[in-house]
Amino acid sequence: MTKSAQELANERLARIEAAMNLQEPDRVPLRGIGGDIIPAYAGITQQEFCYDYDKGIKAVEKFLKDFPFDWPSGSIPGLDGRVFSVAFANSPEVAPSTTFISGPMHDVLGDKYYRFPGNEIDVNATPQFIGGTFMDPEEYDELIEDPVKFVTEKVLPRACDNLATPRQAMATWVRLGMEFGRFAAAGRQIGMIAASLGYPSVRMGGAYAPLDIIGDFLRGITNTVLDIRRYPDKVKKATEALVEPILNYALTYKKLGINLVMIPLHLNEYLSPKLYKEFYWPTLKEIILKLGEEGVKSWVFFEGHHEQHLETILELPKGWGVAYFEKTDVVKAKQVLQGHTCVVGGIPVSLLVGGTPERIKEYVKNLLEQVKPGGGFMLSPNIGTAPAETPLENLTALIEAVELYG
Repeated sequence: MTKSAQELANERLARIEAAMNLQEPDRVPLRGIGGDIIPAYAGITQQEFCYDYDKGIKAVEKFLKDFPFDWPSGSIPGLDGRVFSVAFANSPEVAPSTTFISGPMHDVLGDKYYRFPGNEIDVNATPQFIGGTFMDPEEYDELIEDPVKFVTEKVLPRACDNLATPRQAMATWVRLGMEFGRFAAAGRQIGMIAASLGYPSVRMGGAYAPLDIIGDFLRGITNTVLDIRRYPDKVKKATEALVEPILNYALTYKKLGINLVMIPLHLNEYLSPKLYKEFYWPTLKEIILKLGEEGVKSWVFFEGHHEQHLETILELPKGWGVAYFEKTDVVKAKQVLQGHTCVVGGIPVSLLVGGTPERIKEYVKNLLEQVKPGGGFMLSPNIGTAPAETPLENLTALIEAVELYG
């Protein structure tokens, strides 16, 4: 008999929650993939996917129908907007809308952080976050004294052409608010479509590592790594000052009934264990712990190689949240974190692009034999986006492999 959408959603949610709670579900849950493959599959350009929400919604619907993962990642593209979240940290009714910046929002802001298809890059290119340097080293004291004021009054006017003067900013903020509404409405529509197809509602808010705010949005990664050597005390104080606005922003999601926040890590791979423990981990750990005290779990995306820092995760309380790994060996991670932290990852996107269905099934079988016992594991591509040229039969093979061996 065909299961109803609600029955499918309940089954999938039970799998996901069991894994996150360090239990062993009926089978290993499979987190989906999205990105460039979605508009390619629907026959539209990346520019249309980013800017024409009606076409984008239909593209996501087609993809979700034909590739049934347990937890889909299909959505209208948006790039990380956490610097705007800091600026609106004291405005809980606005802050959640700033987590991701869409193509139309980017156009309204005239910002230098992003590149979107059809504007700065080709119509079929992937949206790009490029960051930048919009703060001088002499300004650390201003950042430390009042991060929200400094970001709002100094950084954003430099980073966004349409916020350069108060007169420009007035119209820009109104237009941006209108785009927030359009983007949110598209997200709600995709949510309703997903529910009708039997997908559970697992909503995530956002938070950030304080040093990554500095590296991604204020000083640039190269300057931030140099600042750690040149101005170590100021960098530490700046990360400490950013904890409160990041928490204020992250906890606005709790008021919306969302008790899971996603924290992507960027500078972790660039730092030695000594520097990581001194400049990066203390404030990130503080944010995770304080969110936990409020009943909010963290979904941390440990980008790059994180093997050298794995042991620090054990400093968090058991069941604190989810560790999603990009390049880290998930077999090793599962061994270290078994019974303590839910581990997510394991499928290299390179395998989905360059492998064969047979090779994918054999890989999944071997991997799950090692990481499935004891629960607390969720299979996922190591990044959430698949290139447009990804063979569709490989996605089907991944889904079938989990059904067979999960």
